[in-house]
Amino acid sequence: MSFWIDGEDIADQAAPDGPIETRWERRKFSAKLVNPANRRKLSVIVVGTGLAGGSAAATLAEAGYRVRSYCYQDSPRRAHSIAAQGGINAAKNYRNDGDSVYRLFYDTVKGGDFRARESNVYRLAEVSVNIIDQCVAQGVPFAREYGGLLDNRSFGGTQVSRTFYARGQTGQQLLLGAYQAMERQIGLGNIEMFARHEMLELVVVDGKARGVVVRDLVTGEITTDLADAVVLASGGYGNVFFLSTNAKGCNVTAGWRAHRKGALFANPCYTQIHPTCIPESGAHQSKLTLMSESLRNDGRVWVPKRGDDKRAPGDVPEEDRDYYLERIYPSFGNLVPRDIASRAAKNVCDEGRGVGPGGLGVYLDFADAISRLGKPAVEAKYGNLFEMYQRITGEDPYEVPMRIYPAVHYTMGGLWVDYDLQSTIPGLFVIGEANFSDHGANRLGASALMQGLADGYFVLPNTLNNYLAAGPFEKISPDHEQVVAARKQVTDRLDKLLSVNGDRTVDSFHRELGHIMWEYCGMERTEEGLTKAISLIRGLRDEFWTRVKVPGTGAELNQNLEKAGRVADFFELGELMCIDALHRAESAGGHFRAESQTPDGEAMRHDDEFGYVAAWEFGETPTLHKEKLDFEYVHPSTRSYK
Repeated sequence: MSFWIDGEDIADQAAPDGPIETRWERRKFSAKLVNPANRRKLSVIVVGTGLAGGSAAATLAEAGYRVRSYCYQDSPRRAHSIAAQGGINAAKNYRNDGDSVYRLFYDTVKGGDFRARESNVYRLAEVSVNIIDQCVAQGVPFAREYGGLLDNRSFGGTQVSRTFYARGQTGQQLLLGAYQAMERQIGLGNIEMFARHEMLELVVVDGKARGVVVRDLVTGEITTDLADAVVLASGGYGNVFFLSTNAKGCNVTAGWRAHRKGALFANPCYTQIHPTCIPESGAHQSKLTLMSESLRNDGRVWVPKRGDDKRAPGDVPEEDRDYYLERIYPSFGNLVPRDIASRAAKNVCDEGRGVGPGGLGVYLDFADAISRLGKPAVEAKYGNLFEMYQRITGEDPYEVPMRIYPAVHYTMGGLWVDYDLQSTIPGLFVIGEANFSDHGANRLGASALMQGLADGYFVLPNTLNNYLAAGPFEKISPDHEQVVAARKQVTDRLDKLLSVNGDRTVDSFHRELGHIMWEYCGMERTEEGLTKAISLIRGLRDEFWTRVKVPGTGAELNQNLEKAGRVADFFELGELMCIDALHRAESAGGHFRAESQTPDGEAMRHDDEFGYVAAWEFGETPTLHKEKLDFEYVHPSTRSYK
């Protein structure tokens, strides 16, 4: 049985050629502009208010466009970007340790295991230097050295210090900067803000994205909003695994609705497993808690050398400890990229040397750092993270090592976009984690905030002009047959969910789906396991539509109905993730196929067969379109951090 159909290859028609150092400048110059007076006639819908969506809405409104912004949270500042901890990368070279735009570009392409576009990644590195200046001007309180200069720390996959941070609250502080910029535009009347509204459908008229159908989560009212262009900044899909570091509200519905309308979905199997999360404590748990990767700057990762060593960590002498990352990867040590650190932790736990309940944990030990720097210095860097860990576990990391284990965190896959960040649906632009464009098969730490703000502040406002320059577009009536059809799709779907009236909760289905995904499409995948997972997901999805229980009505606040719609989309996405992982018979970054590894257990790519972006077209049997990846500057090689 074939799980997919091979379609025609695709290419990024918007990407410029020529010297990579000048591509972005040349693209900006060649893009059409919109007269300032004409911008007032054009409207843009932005879905999502995290770093990407908030910065995009603020910048577009500042430029003069009429912006309407939507989020399902109570407030824009509750977007999940607020949870980011460790920092944001920028090639400022403040430490004079050899960093540069080119080195950040190189590290990112290599860290993504050579599965990202060079043009996009170079632009990201180039724009990174402007982000810090922008945020400092907004008053973001980055950490500073004693003399007042901005401080930096290092993150996994690099040998320089390029990460700017605000203790362990970097995402929160950056989001407040974007939020304040957006609120200023709201106050000026340039942005209409709709909180507690969830996008449930994309409106496509004559092949162009022209609006969204949303549900008021308080009253249940279904409304349609039409515009000249739509921007999706709706985040990633890690919650398909049920247990993840994502906020429980994070979902794929906005992106998936666009995918069903014709937007290609790229590399869905590329899921990032974060190596430093607090281990699962029991079946009652609904989410996992991240401990910032920045902790690996000063914390040393180890397990006992013997699996039967059950002594308390403080009683295990140095000679009986295995600092396995330092042993296996002496060049990078504890700062290897996330995919490598995660698999290494899984391996030592599989050997029976894990610590804590069920043996699913490794130690992250700060004893050396406290001895070397003193407790006050460690507290100044990581105090809020240590406090959070102690509140959750009841253990004081100043006295005993943290226990950590890998967990689902970020998703590198997303809607396919070209160099202009436009999807395969004209007029639909996708930014931040919702697109696939910058990270390849593995995101380096502290690059998510960089991409979100780069897309929102600096890239989209330039490329969107090129599309809108063809406007104003034909005015669309709410009575247009394609608008009415989109609205009917939403109401029919909600009615169907409410009418099942079965005997199983939404959460029970979501938890079971998550278990299938983690077991067969998690840190390690096999052909046999993925084939089994597809069958299990299809059976569970059929059961969902006959047994799910959604109490209440659609004309009220009904969080069970919200969750049911999201889980229904997760079933379809989960199947596509497994199909994508099945077709990619190689290991690359966060996608580790057990059949494709080196003798010492490292990921083995097959560039001749899989050196492409996998872009999927929706259908009962999905169609695979391949975008070939060309490397002119960073040539694919066996990735080594030893």
